[in-house]
Amino acid sequence: MPGYTKERSSIVVIGLSVHTAPVEMREKLAIPEAEMPRAIGELCGLNHIEEAAVLSTCNRMEIYVVALSQHRGVKEVTEWMSKTSGIPVSEICEHRFLLYNKDATQHLFEVSAGLDSLVLGEGQILAQVRQVVKAGEGVLGFGRNISGLFKHAITVGKRVRTETNIAAGAVSVSSAAVELAFMKLPESSHTTARMLVVGAGKMGKLVIKHLVAKGCTKMVVVNRSEEKVAAIREEMKGVEIIYRPFTDMLACSAEADVIFTSTASETPLFLKEHVKDLPPVSSEVGGLRLFIDISVPRNVGSCVTDVEGARVYNVDDLKEVVAANKEDRLRKAMEAQAIITEELKQFEAWRDSLETVPTIKKLRAYADRIRLAELEKCLSKMGEDIPKKTRKAVDDLSRGIVNKLLHGPMQHLRCDGNDGRTLNEALENMNALNRMFGLESDLSL
Repeated sequence: MPGYTKERSSIVVIGLSVHTAPVEMREKLAIPEAEMPRAIGELCGLNHIEEAAVLSTCNRMEIYVVALSQHRGVKEVTEWMSKTSGIPVSEICEHRFLLYNKDATQHLFEVSAGLDSLVLGEGQILAQVRQVVKAGEGVLGFGRNISGLFKHAITVGKRVRTETNIAAGAVSVSSAAVELAFMKLPESSHTTARMLVVGAGKMGKLVIKHLVAKGCTKMVVVNRSEEKVAAIREEMKGVEIIYRPFTDMLACSAEADVIFTSTASETPLFLKEHVKDLPPVSSEVGGLRLFIDISVPRNVGSCVTDVEGARVYNVDDLKEVVAANKEDRLRKAMEAQAIITEELKQFEAWRDSLETVPTIKKLRAYADRIRLAELEKCLSKMGEDIPKKTRKAVDDLSRGIVNKLLHGPMQHLRCDGNDGRTLNEALENMNALNRMFGLESDLSL
């Protein structure tokens, strides 16, 4: 067909994420790892889909495809999603997001870098992107473009994490509480300050974990029962965790420099009268006993602020830690975007460079057909009983001539995809060779 140019296939992502769709919907669409090859096979069985991959996590269900036609491809994939999940097409359309080519690539790079997560920079998603590559290995439809895309996304995720340190900094209330304590303590007392944790529930346990991460090797934990504390002790090998019952709370407080409270008590555990008679703490830890209260309702009465030698911080005071981190994180997110922009250029160039591959193959095939036809003619002229050696010499001669002639044109078709200039030249050369040798028309085939 003269004038007919094949539409270049597009990379498309059709997805439902925590930002666009409710969890009930994402659950129905979730695809377990074992089902991945089947899903890829079914998707590639659709008329306009050449390659596919599925990224299915608790926060997202995204289908990446190479589609021969954007419009038809999206329609087919959406119908497939409806069929596998039982969710009507109209409902999927209402909550899905669609991105094409460069935007789709950028999206996966951002996801892999942890920029699209609820907690900025969380590390789990990178492992999940790796899992997709592992699950796709050897699956026919996990083709060149899509596997290249996912492998590149892993590189981006790794680069962002090593170069921006995006995953560091406080994210939970508990880690912020520990950060705050260390902000208020003199640096020299970071490993020696006496720590007391009141309450060993979920929050208390996290406080203990963050204290250990900061280098604390000994702490006292006050809790109703010893059971939870024993379990934490089991988990935190090499750390001295001393259990004391609630009746000993004030006695323990007398021997503590920093007191974290995280219990579900409806009434305050510490009031002014409890705290005013506690012995003063040493000047090495700053001469102030720190009460860091992460409970709502509060465990430390506001009256304690009047006590000399005591300082009280509650959940609202943690905002300074979170805010300090937020600016830091926004800066890191901007650094991450710069890395993504750079990697995006490289990936686009790599994809463009794939365009010359079919021409290289066609040119080789074309030359080889001519060579074989001429070789047959030559050998038949030479009669029946040609020695094997002569036969081989003539065959080698024909190969040598073809290879030497093709060497130049082939060099001008190849490019590594990193340099835009050579890429444009390669694509121009590709078009020229296609015209010269009639490689576009099927006649040459």
